Amino acid sequence: MGRFWAAIQFLTIVPAPGGGPPAHGAVFFPLIGALLGLAAGGTRVLAGKWFPAPIAALLALGVLITLTGALHEDGLADVFDAFRAGRSPERIQAILKDSRIGVYGAVALVMTLLLRWQAIAFLQVGAIPVLVGATAASRGAMVVFAYASRPAGDGLGKAFCQGLRRTDAGAAALHSAAALLLLNRSLNAVAALAGNALAVAAARAYFHRRAGGITGDCIGAVCQISETLTLLILLCPLST
Repeated sequence: MGRFWAAIQFLTIVPAPGGGPPAHGAVFFPLIGALLGLAAGGTRVLAGKWFPAPIAALLALGVLITLTGALHEDGLADVFDAFRAGRSPERIQAILKDSRIGVYGAVALVMTLLLRWQAIAFLQVGAIPVLVGATAASRGAMVVFAYASRPAGDGLGKAFCQGLRRTDAGAAALHSAAALLLLNRSLNAVAALAGNALAVAAARAYFHRRAGGITGDCIGAVCQISETLTLLILLCPLST
C-alpha cells in the first residue's frame, strides 16, 4: 500500500498516509490517472444533465485540475518558457527554476486548456471511458518518458528518473495501454497509443538535444501533451 500512497501523494492533492519517493509508486500512476479521469468524466456526465455541454466540460476540467493541484500545467508552462530557440542548456535550466510564467508559457497553457475543454465538451455518454483512458495513458507516458530519459540538473525530476525500475516502467506502460484500449475499443485507441509512443520518443530526443536531459517540468509537460493528444485522437472520426 505504501507504493499506492506514494503515487497519490505525487499525482494529487489528496492527503495520503505513509508514501515515499515518487518513483516508488510509479507502477500505480496509470491507476491514479484512471481515478482522476473517472472523477472528471463523472462530473461531465452528471453536470451535463443540468448544464449546457461547455459548462459541464469546464466543471469537469476544473475537477481534474483541482485534484492534481495544476502540477503538470505548471511544468508545461515552464518548459515552453525555457525552451525557446537559441537558448543554452544553462539558460534553460535557470528559466525552469523561475516560478514566473512568460508569454510562451501562458500561450501554451491557454492552448492546452482550451483544447481539453472543447474536447470534453463534445463528450456525452462516452465521457467516462474517454477521460479515464486519456488520463491513464498520460500518467503512464510520464513513467515511460522518465525511465527512457536521462536527468538534467538536480531536483525531484532527477530523483524520479533515477529511482525508476524497469519492471515498474514496463508495468505502467502495460497498464496505461490496457486502460486506453479496453475502454475505447476502436481504431482511435490504437492511433492514440501510437501517438503517445511517438510523442514520448520525440520529447526525449528534443529535450536531450536542447538541454542534455530532462527535469521534472519536462515530465509534467509530457503528461499534459499526452493527455491533450489522446483526447483529440479519440475524438477523430477514424473508426468511421
